[in-house]
Amino acid sequence: MRYFSISQMSEKWGISQRRIRTLCMEGRIEGAFKMGAYWSIPEDAEKPKDERIKSGRYVKER
Repeated sequence: MRYFSISQMSEKWGISQRRIRTLCMEGRIEGAFKMGAYWSIPEDAEKPKDERIKSGRYVKER
């Protein structure tokens, strides 16, 4: 299996390198692992759904 770097996945998925790094740290990219200071992401990994709040309103669940 081939692994891609964060910069390669950034080009493939069309999102920033910082966002991919955050997704890796949160464990939302399946199969991604850290090798020293670099993340390795499987080439067949799927782009996670963006679950950030985009409405500008934070809805607090009670």
